[in-house]
Amino acid sequence: MGKIDPTRMWKVGERVRSRRPAGHLGPLYPFTAGVFVALMMAQIEILRKKGHSYSEIINESVIESVDSLNPFMHARGVSFMVDNCSTTARLGSRKWAPRFDYILTQQALVAVDNGTPISQDLISNFLSDPVHKAIEVCSQLRPTVDISVPPETDFVRPS
Repeated sequence: MGKIDPTRMWKVGERVRSRRPAGHLGPLYPFTAGVFVALMMAQIEILRKKGHSYSEIINESVIESVDSLNPFMHARGVSFMVDNCSTTARLGSRKWAPRFDYILTQQALVAVDNGTPISQDLISNFLSDPVHKAIEVCSQLRPTVDISVPPETDFVRPS
């Protein structure tokens, strides 16, 4: 598989990170946070419908994202994280990323620009979703983890 770094979608993130002051994540944008949570909830729903246990769902959809993927994306970008993870994750991200990019740019952003009202049913469904209780239980059972991402010069990709 070729690296995904040179594609347009990942170049945007590279430019954004280059403008970010070191050690500062910057402001939290509600739309971006909403997209992040919506995608996480979509994955949770898919895994739940496929019969996965809540402990697996929480680990795959929430814990790995927060503890592993986000620190790597912050430090090096999505393409680094994708190109240095499992074959399954690389294949999945190559399959789904262009679809999400299309949905976001061609549908979600257009809907926001056109002033489409927010679905109160979606918000209500999110707030009442049983996954919140599962996350609470898992977070009480799981020790805290502090991920450190070494400087790029120190990273050696496993063969």
